[in-house]
Amino acid sequence: MEQPIEVREQVEEVSVDMWGGFPKVIKKVFPNAKVIIDRFHVMKVVNKDLNKLRRAAAITDRKNKFLLLSNRLNLNSLQIERLELTREKSECWRIAYEMKEKFREIDETNLTFQKGQKKIKEWLNYAQVFFRESASTIENHLEGICNYFLHRTTSGVMEGIKNRIKLIMRQGYGFSNFNNFRNRVLACFSD
Repeated sequence: MEQPIEVREQVEEVSVDMWGGFPKVIKKVFPNAKVIIDRFHVMKVVNKDLNKLRRAAAITDRKNKFLLLSNRLNLNSLQIERLELTREKSECWRIAYEMKEKFREIDETNLTFQKGQKKIKEWLNYAQVFFRESASTIENHLEGICNYFLHRTTSGVMEGIKNRIKLIMRQGYGFSNFNNFRNRVLACFSD
């Protein structure tokens, strides 16, 4: 059921990924809403470029891939030790890894829109060498990415709900009856 325009005009922010169609639809459906590019999806793009560099540097061990793409703050001391050994394998890769962490740090710092935008632009100046694709993507979506700094809105809750529904579908091996699927989803999210 479509909500009346009076209700839709009250929506202030919508957090989305960088798929090109989302901002256009949001502006049409929610005319007063700011589009916020979800920080998880931005980091995903940066990590994708970093992963290409990892493969080019012949760092192929799965454990190392996990360490290199993880948030350094989430690693324990043994993992950090292994990460440091991996970073020594390639100077180019070490610099790229540090740049990825610098970008993550910008995202996790409590900045204003203007300061966040300035920091990201500074990062982009250096990122062109190692993160060509993601730097271009970030430049194209800079305003939406920086809108995150206004209220730190993410789509994490919705992503969690979506993943939970996917799990229900897998556990049910598909549902031939929509009502059974609906009841499982409703039961999952009720108190």
